[in-house]
Amino acid sequence: MKSDDDGRTPSLAVSYADVQAAARLLEGKAHRTPVLTSRTVDGRTGARVFFKCENLQRGGAFKFRGAYNAMANLGADEKLRGVVAYSSGNHAQAVALAGSMLGISATIVMPSDAPQVKVDATRGYGAEVVPYDRARDDRAAIAAKLAHERGVTLIPPFDHQHIVAGQGTAAYELFEETGPLDVLLVPCGGGGLLTGCAIAAAVLSPGIRTIGVEPAAGDDVRRSFHSGVIQSVHNPDTIADGARTSAPGAITFPLIMHYVADVLTVDDSELLRTMWYLWERLKIIVEPTGALGAAALLENKLDVRGGRVGVILSGGNADLKHLARLL
Repeated sequence: MKSDDDGRTPSLAVSYADVQAAARLLEGKAHRTPVLTSRTVDGRTGARVFFKCENLQRGGAFKFRGAYNAMANLGADEKLRGVVAYSSGNHAQAVALAGSMLGISATIVMPSDAPQVKVDATRGYGAEVVPYDRARDDRAAIAAKLAHERGVTLIPPFDHQHIVAGQGTAAYELFEETGPLDVLLVPCGGGGLLTGCAIAAAVLSPGIRTIGVEPAAGDDVRRSFHSGVIQSVHNPDTIADGARTSAPGAITFPLIMHYVADVLTVDDSELLRTMWYLWERLKIIVEPTGALGAAALLENKLDVRGGRVGVILSGGNADLKHLARLL
């Protein structure tokens, strides 16, 4: 990979220096989440596996990292006017929580069928929730209209320089604890977490293969990656509600093409098996989207025998009543 001395590739929007800056800003604000290991998982996979538990992050998901980084970097006047965001849940909670910490008012456009636990948490952090019909309405258009009408700043869920850099601090911390790895498996919706982690991985673990994992019903990033052209999917039907994005973004797609080794998919039945396995073996609650990377590992989507593998568990905001019925 051709880059400048600081890890920056001139044609790309986010650099390793941006991830480092986000790590400094987030110190003492974001939780430094634990890295868990399991001899049972190691025996099952034939690899040494390290789980970065972002399900234990503030707000229950990695999203807090990017939201806080983006909002803390706003100008004083922008902070005073407030922000608007759109999200099925985890970005919503992250923006609401960051807003409460920074004194920034937040309005969140959320689907009417979003998990109630995520809606309640978003309101609990003090944000206004504006519901929409996922099947009929365009959430980005609603948020953009609100931003224009109210004169507030739009904080998108993934396609934003400070969002990507903030999410990359999850991998930044992981490598500080584990040292170099051979493979890093990262859940993928629009690619914010995937690209941020891949940027950090390229510098901190040269030669690593960073692999994104998305739900089979919403394989827009996989198709985009293999075709070299942005592909889209409309409202994918999957239990991985945090990965129902329609397409990678203008910022994340070039980063994916530059830094990511592959994009894999898993179906909902594989996600459910993996989620249950993690609950039983690691004794932690992981939501379906958060288990995407682990599912690729445990469902043998790639050969990792003899390697050192990092897995980002991206969130733990599970609707337990709903998932219990499915399980």
